[in-house]
Amino acid sequence: MADLDELFDQVTSLAGRPRTIEDLPGGLTNQNLKVTTPDGVYVVRLSRSENELLGINRDAESFNTRAAEASGAGAPFVDYRPDLGLLVIGFLGGRSYANDDLRRPGTLPRVAEAMRRLHAGPRFASDFDMFRRQPAYLQTCVERGFRIPDDYVAHAQDLLRIQGALAASPQPTVPCNNDLLAGNIVDDGDRIWLIDYDYAGNNDAFFEIGNSWTECELDDDHLAELVTAYVGHEAPELVARARLQATVSRYGWSLWGFIQAASSDDDFDYYGWGQERFDLAVSDFRSPHFSTLLDQAAP
Repeated sequence: MADLDELFDQVTSLAGRPRTIEDLPGGLTNQNLKVTTPDGVYVVRLSRSENELLGINRDAESFNTRAAEASGAGAPFVDYRPDLGLLVIGFLGGRSYANDDLRRPGTLPRVAEAMRRLHAGPRFASDFDMFRRQPAYLQTCVERGFRIPDDYVAHAQDLLRIQGALAASPQPTVPCNNDLLAGNIVDDGDRIWLIDYDYAGNNDAFFEIGNSWTECELDDDHLAELVTAYVGHEAPELVARARLQATVSRYGWSLWGFIQAASSDDDFDYYGWGQERFDLAVSDFRSPHFSTLLDQAAP
């Protein structure tokens, strides 16, 4: 606590004020702290991961946090101190979701509304494309000798089939969070907010939808509901697109877990986290419905 007080005394928005500091749960690449002062309540995000290995750009995160605020979907930006490795944002009253919350009737249309708000906002600092990030993660694993499943690269052609199907019916890129786990969705009772922009970038909106769907462990009916709410009408080809992007998410992010397993000291089973996503991706590739989804996404 003394170290934190010394650190916060160097931050204009926090210095020279009485403070209470609380740990906030969640966050694998940051330590998140709730800091209460007489002037306001803030969240301080302290970087604690190998940013370069994971492809995190903290300057871009700061820029994107400002842009998300401007869109009306993100928390207020307060301060960014790259020299101290911290970002300060306004604390949002309300609660972060758990996966079960997203299954409650009426919730997914509200989440879709928040996604549309973010996606209609100012462009982010750079692009995010899992078809580029996945090879970079794989190169990191190979060059550094990080352990990955023996059959990981055997599915490279399956990923290329998805890339080809999606490219046949391209979508414009929009500013996406790209990491909408349930815990990054905050409900204040009136509206839904989207937080944490470590991996934000301009991307296909249906990666956002598919990624959130798989990370929140929703079922096929939920995916159709989310896509329909997002576009405003039934669109089977876009449901197929989001479903394929969920597979891309699983296959790509699994490498994130393997990198973390080899480089992080956290008491967390990162390898098991990555293996779970890889196994889901392999199940998708081997599914009898895989070819059907490719055809539906590229009519």
